[in-house]
Amino acid sequence: MNNQYSLGEFISNCLFLAYTKIRFPKARLVRLPFYLRGGKHLQYGEGFTTGYGCRFDLSGEGVTLVIGNNCKLNDRVHIVAHQSVIIGDNVLMASGIFISDTSHGSYAETPSSPSQHPDERCLKTCPVKIGDNVWIGEGVCILPGVEIGEGCVIGANAVVTKSFPKNTIIGGNPARTLKQWDANTLKWNRVM
Repeated sequence: MNNQYSLGEFISNCLFLAYTKIRFPKARLVRLPFYLRGGKHLQYGEGFTTGYGCRFDLSGEGVTLVIGNNCKLNDRVHIVAHQSVIIGDNVLMASGIFISDTSHGSYAETPSSPSQHPDERCLKTCPVKIGDNVWIGEGVCILPGVEIGEGCVIGANAVVTKSFPKNTIIGGNPARTLKQWDANTLKWNRVM
């Protein structure tokens, strides 16, 4: 056997492949456990791949989670989409990532009261969009209303609270621009 998997994992992946072709025919491989709440709200492209323990919580009107072609999500990626989360083509995600278009309550214009139980606060949604060819590092959190441009790299454990243009390396908590791609010099330039 000439591959990267142990015999046990190879056998498991064969079983997962059979499950995938029955339940998600366009996908490459969906590993179990995979938690999907509101499956009618999911649209995914060719080559969709998940690691272990991914969880999608979907609701709202129509399709609320769109995942492009050739997207690979590693273990424990949790996506909440009640209005709109759009993920472009060729997006690579590490493990332990949280992406949400939904918040329990409002904390800006008409704020929710801190004396109200968080579970009883009205859900507030704001669309999330992730462009093509984005790489999202380990432990990243992407919050409602964020748009990530194509070609971005998001560093491990970043908390993304605002939008970023294409071809940007992002990191920190809260996330900020670290470098941007210069198409003239073909280099990543540090941003001060």
